[in-house]
Amino acid sequence: MSIHRPSLPHAESRSPRARRPRPLGSLIARLRDDGGAATAEYAVATMAAVGFAGLLVVILRSDEVREILTELVRNALTFTG
Repeated sequence: MSIHRPSLPHAESRSPRARRPRPLGSLIARLRDDGGAATAEYAVATMAAVGFAGLLVVILRSDEVREILTELVRNALTFTG
């Protein structure tokens, strides 16, 4: 007497037919999917802004620029009337 066991749902995934590669159209569709592209663009823009801010900090810490800005503020605050 043999016991009949129902086939498991994952048994079909083991068949050679299920292991076939996906068609080329499916690959092209996945390559055209731009999900996450906006996130990558934001990351690149943020990194560029951080780099630019770092460059400004280096420039503004120089003695020449500090003197120019100090003189500009003095002239703006001096009343000539």
